[in-house]
Amino acid sequence: MKQAPTNISRRNFLKITSLAGGGVLFGFELLANVAPEAAANAALFAPNAYLSIDANGIITLMAPNPEIGQGIKTSLPMLLAEELDVDWNKVVITQAAFDKEKYGNQSAGGSGAIKGRYEPIRKAGAVARQMLIAAAAQTWGVPEAECATENGFVIHKTSGKKLSYGELSTKSASMPVPENVTLKDPKDFKIIGKRIKNIDNKNILTGKPLFGIDTRREGMLYCMVSRPPAFGKKLRSFDDTEARKIPGVKNVVRTETVVAVLATNTWAAKKGRDALKVEWEDAGKLESTTEHIAAFKNLIQQKSEKPDRNDGDAEKALASAKKVLESIYEVPVLSHAPMEPINFFADVRDGKADLYGPTQVPGRAITDVAKALGIAEANITLGLPRQGGGFGRKLRSDNVVEAALISAAAKAPIQMLWTREDDMQGDFYRPNSMFKYKAAINNNNELDGWHLTAVALGGRPAAVDNFPAGALANYRVDGHSLQSNIQTGPWRAPTHNAVGFAEQSFLDEIAHELKKDPIDFRLELLERAKNNAAGKVNYDIEKFKGVINQVRQMSNWDKKTPGRFKGFAAYYSFSTYVAEVAEISIVNGKPKVHKVYAAVNCGQVVNLSGAENQVQGAIVDGLAHAWYTELTFDKGTVQQKNFNTYKMMRIQDAPLDVEVQFVATNDKPTGLGEPALPPIAAVVCNAIFAATGKRIRKLPFGKELNA
Repeated sequence: MKQAPTNISRRNFLKITSLAGGGVLFGFELLANVAPEAAANAALFAPNAYLSIDANGIITLMAPNPEIGQGIKTSLPMLLAEELDVDWNKVVITQAAFDKEKYGNQSAGGSGAIKGRYEPIRKAGAVARQMLIAAAAQTWGVPEAECATENGFVIHKTSGKKLSYGELSTKSASMPVPENVTLKDPKDFKIIGKRIKNIDNKNILTGKPLFGIDTRREGMLYCMVSRPPAFGKKLRSFDDTEARKIPGVKNVVRTETVVAVLATNTWAAKKGRDALKVEWEDAGKLESTTEHIAAFKNLIQQKSEKPDRNDGDAEKALASAKKVLESIYEVPVLSHAPMEPINFFADVRDGKADLYGPTQVPGRAITDVAKALGIAEANITLGLPRQGGGFGRKLRSDNVVEAALISAAAKAPIQMLWTREDDMQGDFYRPNSMFKYKAAINNNNELDGWHLTAVALGGRPAAVDNFPAGALANYRVDGHSLQSNIQTGPWRAPTHNAVGFAEQSFLDEIAHELKKDPIDFRLELLERAKNNAAGKVNYDIEKFKGVINQVRQMSNWDKKTPGRFKGFAAYYSFSTYVAEVAEISIVNGKPKVHKVYAAVNCGQVVNLSGAENQVQGAIVDGLAHAWYTELTFDKGTVQQKNFNTYKMMRIQDAPLDVEVQFVATNDKPTGLGEPALPPIAAVVCNAIFAATGKRIRKLPFGKELNA
């Protein structure tokens, strides 16, 4: 059965013809600068995607959003190719530069690219396909209903005649834009839901210059910057006499906050920076992690002025409880530490700026650069290379602005580069946080009340509406934010990355206290959420239960194997449901993770290969940071300056296998880049408890196990 027709307003569909090349360019502008009355009929986000077909039949599909490793440079064009009905092996994929007029929102973050563009891009492909059918029908003098498409051809079903899209490209430009199109029924998908190789795989493996750090331009100088050595310091003065003597150094410039050394190669730029004599002065408090922790311990004993959520009367439930469980969980500061160091190219001259480099928010970057330089946004161009990791770090545009200001001061094209030490000291960190949980167990041996008091460094400490919110009549959350001059920002699965560990570990504690199986306990709470009319539920109970039951079956949860121990957690974030089980053993007193099982409901899977990669990567990423990684400060200075002290998980500690199953559904896609990360630390720590009886309440757990 086909899906219902979708309406597309003419003013939201931009058709551009290119007659010089004997071809047609179909552009699709949906909700990018449309009038309010047009927007009312458009889809959610309704961003832009476009394709071109030349007379030789070459079909070029544009990938509008930044590629940071999440696979959307492959999966977004797949949506277009599916509805256009072309042979995937015969299309060309091109990364689009930033263009707000054509593409609307071109950001990458919050696991939102596929979710936001799923229907708009499919509509764009369907409209183009219908115009090609119209062109063929007119050529043959037959009704459009007698025509169909397949692998880049329009076919007359009665006679068997066919024309390629290339042959129809010019004529299709004169066809009227259809008011209505019918999207494919999922049962007819040939591309969506299949395994498609990442289109950049070969170029990555063969070392082709794909990344921002690979940028080379005529006359470009390499730049390294001297920045404050601590949060709470600012530039006072500098002497560049010795720096200018370094062979290859061409210039030294100052912006308001930093000193930049420009040279003909990166080594000369670094040597020149090392030779600078810089004086810094205090500009604020020089904070230390020990002070933050002391403040946290004080704040979690206090109620907030207004609770973030307050169902029923948690305080009364705790006061009348047969038993109260209380635990404190802690997570450390984390750096994003993308493998590609921070960099950006900028060429600012004559009131214009040419920019190229890694950013998750090109629109915001252009706005911030325009403000910093005092020029119009229309005078700024920004190209998007493939990025060697983002994880939220590049949701900030400080690197783009810094490069632009240095280029403007030097009056030269420059590539600004950070060292790993620069990155560790200059990040916008995942804030450390502390969670104090209290659970009321009533006389019926049931969980009757829940009180969470949470505090985070400079940010929101709790996901207040997440499960088990809605499952309990008495549920309260108090949140505090400790203000700081240390920069914090989004880190993969913001807030959830910390809450998932603490919340799912504490639920395991409660299940153990009640002598209930951890999975049975979650399912029991979900049943209570179904029947709790007073509690606001922000998640789909049946979908939640579905992934829990699926991972139970996948992992043979109920089967006990001597020497093997299992841990479980389930979590909802970015509109996606994930349940995970880890199977471990203890080898020489240390946990060995043999396998992780993950059941995921993320709606329609677009690229099965890419989706599996996202889930497996999130699990490994989350476990890696839970095992060893933490960042601390002493008087504003980072103590872990490189990977020798900011320890990452090694191969021998990684799971031997990660098995992923997706719930089969035709629902629209939801987020996928982040949701598998929040539960994994709790999954493994709960397995460690099952194996050893030791409850891990503080990350990194590798450090706790050795304590």
